[in-house]
Amino acid sequence: MENHFETGIEALRQKLLVMASHAEKSVNEAVKALMQRDHDLAVRVRADDDIIDQFEVEIDEMAIMLLTKAPLATNLRLVTVAMKISQNLERIGDEATKIAKRARDLSQEPPVKIALDLPHMAVKSLAMVKDALDAFVHRDAAAARAIIPRDREVDALNKEMHAALVQHMMAHPETISICLHWIVAAKSLERIADHAKNIAEEVVYLCEAHDIRHALKN
Repeated sequence: MENHFETGIEALRQKLLVMASHAEKSVNEAVKALMQRDHDLAVRVRADDDIIDQFEVEIDEMAIMLLTKAPLATNLRLVTVAMKISQNLERIGDEATKIAKRARDLSQEPPVKIALDLPHMAVKSLAMVKDALDAFVHRDAAAARAIIPRDREVDALNKEMHAALVQHMMAHPETISICLHWIVAAKSLERIADHAKNIAEEVVYLCEAHDIRHALKN
């Protein structure tokens, strides 16, 4: 019975990691579509969101089956944490879709003449996601805790970008609608970092049986 449960847990873990790779790919391609004004790529990213949604459904089904067989409290935590990680990955996919929508719309508009380093924000946010998942796989609470403060770095980048775009809109009112698309895209990357932080907090709960979600405020 226990061996059967462990096999199920490993299958759940592997499906989570595949789901994470799809979410990462969607974010990277959405940002690429945005920066390169690639309308077709933006459309493909939006279409691929259904794949990530299906992963969440399948992971929930696997988790529910495992919950009926979980022999220990630690196993219960592992399965419920896996479900919460899946939810956060699905929301990361949603944010990629939002960026892709902005990329699609911006590809039809003239380019805005302002330096915007969204790829840097994307790299930082996705690094947090990867590290949080690594902490989950290795059940490393210390590594998970170290991820949480990094959310502030992405918040700061978002604020810088927002301020630069607001200043540009004030100087060039004709670009307001264009700049608003960029503001929304940057906010989506900031939210991806939030979801990475959520995953890290769930890993701490998994390892320590201690809920830190409201104990560690920015």
